[in-house]
Amino acid sequence: MTSTQTSRRGLATFGVLWLGQLVSILGSGLTSFALGIWVYEQTGSVTQFATMTLCAVAPIVLLSPVAGVAVDRWDRKWVMLASDTLAALSTLSLLVLYTGGNLRLWHVYLGVCVTAVAESFQEPAFMAASTVLVPERHLGRASGMVQLAQAAGRTLAPPLAGLLLMHHGLSTVMTLDLAGFGIAVVTTLLVRVPRPTRSAQGEQQARKGLGSNLTFGLRYIFQRPGLLGLLAYFSIVNLTLGLAEILVTPLVLKAFNPTLLGQVLACSGVGMLVGSAVMTVWGGPKRRLTGIVGAGILYGVSLTLAGLQPSLPLIAAAAFFLTFFNAPIASCSQALWQSLVPADLQGRVFSARMALAWFSTPVAYLIGGPLADHVFEPAMLAGGALAPVFGGLLGSGPGRGLALMLVLMGLLAVIAAIGVSLYRPTRALESPAPDPSPRAVSPV
Repeated sequence: MTSTQTSRRGLATFGVLWLGQLVSILGSGLTSFALGIWVYEQTGSVTQFATMTLCAVAPIVLLSPVAGVAVDRWDRKWVMLASDTLAALSTLSLLVLYTGGNLRLWHVYLGVCVTAVAESFQEPAFMAASTVLVPERHLGRASGMVQLAQAAGRTLAPPLAGLLLMHHGLSTVMTLDLAGFGIAVVTTLLVRVPRPTRSAQGEQQARKGLGSNLTFGLRYIFQRPGLLGLLAYFSIVNLTLGLAEILVTPLVLKAFNPTLLGQVLACSGVGMLVGSAVMTVWGGPKRRLTGIVGAGILYGVSLTLAGLQPSLPLIAAAAFFLTFFNAPIASCSQALWQSLVPADLQGRVFSARMALAWFSTPVAYLIGGPLADHVFEPAMLAGGALAPVFGGLLGSGPGRGLALMLVLMGLLAVIAAIGVSLYRPTRALESPAPDPSPRAVSPV
């Protein structure tokens, strides 16, 4: 078999696997959105709704070391199958309880936690599997496809779930989710995921105990300043993106109405879809750090534009480009990590990376509200401490404190992108290395 034929076969196999995950992500997005509405309708409490969100995130952060070891030691195909099956059983249990009239709030919390446990294993297994299936030159394109699937879940699932809830009810939503899991299981069963060849470092870790392997991913990252610098940059990006998510809604509502807010959020969703589609077709620049930095600067500029004036077209355009440029940042980063980390170590390293990357998002959720309500909003009212300094540029009054926060977050993102481009260990990540490719796999 020629290298071209092998390349096409690997891409085709990844395409089948990706299609199943796309359907599964859409189904999970439907259920997640619908359960959130059910929780809020039952309790009327934002705190209870936020607790459900916490249940969806905490297990991923806590279990990532264990998941990483499992992904590297076990067959990644069967890890994905087991994860999808566990998530499907969780949804099935909630469906049975709901149709029987016995669904309670704690059932939802437990079900969401179980699904998050499954996701903590499934995502690193899928990304590590794609590394051994996709030729290195197509890693950016494959990462774009993954981003496209996630964008479709975030963009299409909420409105579709709302329509299904209105006309057919929660049971129909969860039934469709189960069908999505079924398709994911079938497509995964159809493909063959080769085992990666064990690297020298992998051989050493295989002889060590569980404790060493649980902390291996963190040690691997912290021992490599270039990767650590890249991860620090993404922590800043995730912090700014998390703050943008909680600031844009009140910013728009203070100047406009809920209908116009929906249009702004729709622009954000379309930007994510278009950006991911572009990366799927293009694959990104040859030097992936160039794509990360270039898109990162434009992402920061977009975030700054969102706060400059209370203009709906400006805010909508900023929302579009904010998520549009986030797609190449994420895709180029994923491809870079896949090309640098030996394939047999990626489960542990990617799980640690995921936990560290997710950490800044809940931090943004925790600090964003208090900073807006008690610091920036009062300071940007007429007579406030910051109004004389920034009022000439941004204006003063309700909502302009939120705008100032967005501008500052945009500037922080631009500075971080420039900083990571100047950090020598990170710049050196794409320098030619004498080591053989870490992506070598066992003969098929």
